[in-house]
Amino acid sequence: MSAFDDLIAANAQYAAAFHGSGLTGRAARGLAVVTCMDSRIDPLGLLGLAPGDAKILRNAGARVTDDVLRTLVLAVYLLGVERVLVMPHTDCGMTKVNDSDVHDLTKAQGVDTRSLEFHTVPDQNAALRHDLTRIKTTPFLPAGMPIGGAIYDVHTGKLLPVAL
Repeated sequence: MSAFDDLIAANAQYAAAFHGSGLTGRAARGLAVVTCMDSRIDPLGLLGLAPGDAKILRNAGARVTDDVLRTLVLAVYLLGVERVLVMPHTDCGMTKVNDSDVHDLTKAQGVDTRSLEFHTVPDQNAALRHDLTRIKTTPFLPAGMPIGGAIYDVHTGKLLPVAL
């Protein structure tokens, strides 16, 4: 028995009724969403989107890291993205710790993570504004491309726009 048998079985059922073969790799609605990996977030559902509409980039804290910028460049120039929404959320675990806390936690388990930056979020609004500015000012994306920010409330399902 494998730790993934349940997933393989669920996929067999999904594939039997699969209807997405006509989708392309392009973002049909020209949108990229940077959001958190938190499993309470359904980015397509909460934004009224369907599979194929947007590129969804997920990481801990919805941070605009170097890898997110790299992925946005590919999404814009290869995959039809014309606008970006950065969408962290309330009750995020990344707002409840700092990098030192994470290093201490892993060290207690015998793992040295000092070579990693975890991009924890002591001030969510400030972090979001920083990340929006990072996208707006990068020389690798088109000047004037629409960039938006909003915090998703995991308790109400509402988006709370944050101006830059």
